[in-house]
Amino acid sequence: MSHEVKGEAMMRLVYKRCAGIDVHKKMLMVCRVRINEQGEWEQEVRSFGTMTCELLLLLDWLLEWGVTHVAMESTGEYWKPVYNLLEGHVEVLLVNAQHVKHVPGRKTDVKDAEWLAELLVHGLLKASFVPAKPQRNLRDLTRYRVNLVEERARTIQRLQKVLEHGNIKLASVATDVLGVSARRMLEAIVEGKANAATMAELAKGRLRNKLSDLEKALTGIVEPHHRFLLAQHLAHIDFLDEQIETVGQQIEQQLKAMPALQPPADSGSQQTQQEPAAEAQGAVPQPPLTWQEAVDLLDTAPGVDQKLAQQVLAEMGINMRQFPTANHFAAWAGLAPGNRQSGGKRFSTRLSDGNRHLRTVLTQGAWAAVRSKGTYLSALYHRLAARRGKKRAIMAVAHSLGISFYHMLSRRQPYQELGADYFDQRSKGVKTDWLLKQLNKLGYNVQLEPLAQPA
Repeated sequence: MSHEVKGEAMMRLVYKRCAGIDVHKKMLMVCRVRINEQGEWEQEVRSFGTMTCELLLLLDWLLEWGVTHVAMESTGEYWKPVYNLLEGHVEVLLVNAQHVKHVPGRKTDVKDAEWLAELLVHGLLKASFVPAKPQRNLRDLTRYRVNLVEERARTIQRLQKVLEHGNIKLASVATDVLGVSARRMLEAIVEGKANAATMAELAKGRLRNKLSDLEKALTGIVEPHHRFLLAQHLAHIDFLDEQIETVGQQIEQQLKAMPALQPPADSGSQQTQQEPAAEAQGAVPQPPLTWQEAVDLLDTAPGVDQKLAQQVLAEMGINMRQFPTANHFAAWAGLAPGNRQSGGKRFSTRLSDGNRHLRTVLTQGAWAAVRSKGTYLSALYHRLAARRGKKRAIMAVAHSLGISFYHMLSRRQPYQELGADYFDQRSKGVKTDWLLKQLNKLGYNVQLEPLAQPA
């Protein structure tokens, strides 16, 4: 433990009683700071363990000096137990480790804690967004469901690998190797009692049009250890399906228990020019926004279903007032291009770092949206993919989808489809001139007459 008194600080003091915590797996190095009535700087440094009993001692040690704000780096998962215990007693600022770089060559745990505390005293730290506990619980559930779905996909790949080892080419004929027909065939293979022709007759629906191909695909060299592995994989897939269903039900219950978002007291300042006039005439204020209503709002966008909407809201929440603008939200989601300039030159504009879980979900939604016909997002993708490539185009669509989510939740309005001809209508004159030039190059003289508008 150390204690020292410094002279009056030259920089502006923002927090006079605060602390910095250097977080590790088994220990915490904590520096508490206070500015006394004489304007002198006092600080103490002490180490604590990470067990709950020792974290309670840390809280008492901080409150002994009346600490109001605490800063710590977002180190893996180790910051979460500390945050959970300090939350509600002091203001906790979780800061990005890349924003708190110290002088090279002077790296110790004590100096890290002191440096965090000193930066916090002068208000030089920017806190990362940490949602409230109910939303963090919802995040845990949605991310776990994603892990289960990914594990199910990996198990299906292992099952297909076993089929290939046994010379069974079912995946070459059936689109879904776990469909109703294919599942019956796999169970017959596990039992080992049916020949290829008999198993092909188990097909249903349109798959019966491929009976001859099925018989060839089901003719293989299946050994007992292949049957054992197939049985284990099928049992594992059934277990994962049950787990995914159970977690999905828990997510729905968690959504119902989530607190609704109350409309802001100054909601009139965020309305359009027509809306204040309506409010002046006695318009009924909007009721609180529930999480299920938010899910239904996002579900109106192309490429979005209930599950994807749940994942998006678990990451971003329903309160868009925490982001100053839509561009701030896009940067937080990791969908905004970087801004790196020096000496008048512009360098790489790779996507900025952000919430990788949200970026992944929005990218999945973008891939689904671009497959929809006659939509703005599909037109945006094909317009950009032709000259910028598919990867950049899909990230642009994900960015546009995220911006739409921001405005849909801010205004509590469903998705407004702009149409596949949005870009042509936006620059109608430019498009017309370009087409006329192309026709002139081909030797045609064209005069345009606008169509009569229907009555």
